[in-house]
Amino acid sequence: MKYRYIEKNRERYPVKLMCRVFGITCSAYYGWKRRQPSLRAQANQALIAHIRRIHKLSRKTYGSPRVYYALKKQGISCSRNRVARLMRQNNLKGQRKYRKVRTTDSNHALPVAENVLNREFSAEKPDQKWVADITYIPTDEGWLYLAGVLDLYSRKIVGWAMSHLIDADLVEKGLRMVCYQRQPDGGLLHHSDRGSQYACHQIRNLLAANHTQVSMCRKANCWDNAVMESFWGTLKNEWVHHCKYKTRAEAKTDIFGYIEGF
Repeated sequence: MKYRYIEKNRERYPVKLMCRVFGITCSAYYGWKRRQPSLRAQANQALIAHIRRIHKLSRKTYGSPRVYYALKKQGISCSRNRVARLMRQNNLKGQRKYRKVRTTDSNHALPVAENVLNREFSAEKPDQKWVADITYIPTDEGWLYLAGVLDLYSRKIVGWAMSHLIDADLVEKGLRMVCYQRQPDGGLLHHSDRGSQYACHQIRNLLAANHTQVSMCRKANCWDNAVMESFWGTLKNEWVHHCKYKTRAEAKTDIFGYIEGF
């Protein structure tokens, strides 16, 4: 207690005077000071505890940028460079795995819409622009296919469906889910790849019934649907590729938790 008082008031009073008042030697005070971590070191210890917690909750997939934004969202003040340095010093890294499977079959005679979206990935209000795509989830039972619809205003998944079949019914279930929940009132643009699941009459009729304009990517150009591709990449790298699903049912439960919760 005496040493802490001296340390706190060393700018106001001479150290030698305070030591004499408390009946201790200056060498004892300086010895205590050398053994104590600095205030900065103590702050770093507290911060790295928060960083470890966030990193663990992300299944060790978050790198320093996403850890920094998570800290900021929780009201913890720090700089991005400081987070990166502490993670590097403590060997905390974002773990990523990559795997690619083709899910788009554009070799068909169905009508293909123009690329109306034209990479304008911003929206002024909800339900103005939706982007859609299909991805795959590996399980021991075989592939589980996931169709998603993302609102470009909120950048959130607003409709989705999962099935062991990659067909138009899968896409329709996801679209009916979002149309029922959001009730778009016209002026909506729906953008997807030019695969047969989206180009078929089944889906085009559903979109027309909801007064929705259709837009499709150019052939073999994933950048035309970059926001949806980015979400799939985040889902895979942060979640799916760090799991081994025994059944499709297990994968469905876990993916539901990611989309609706995490």
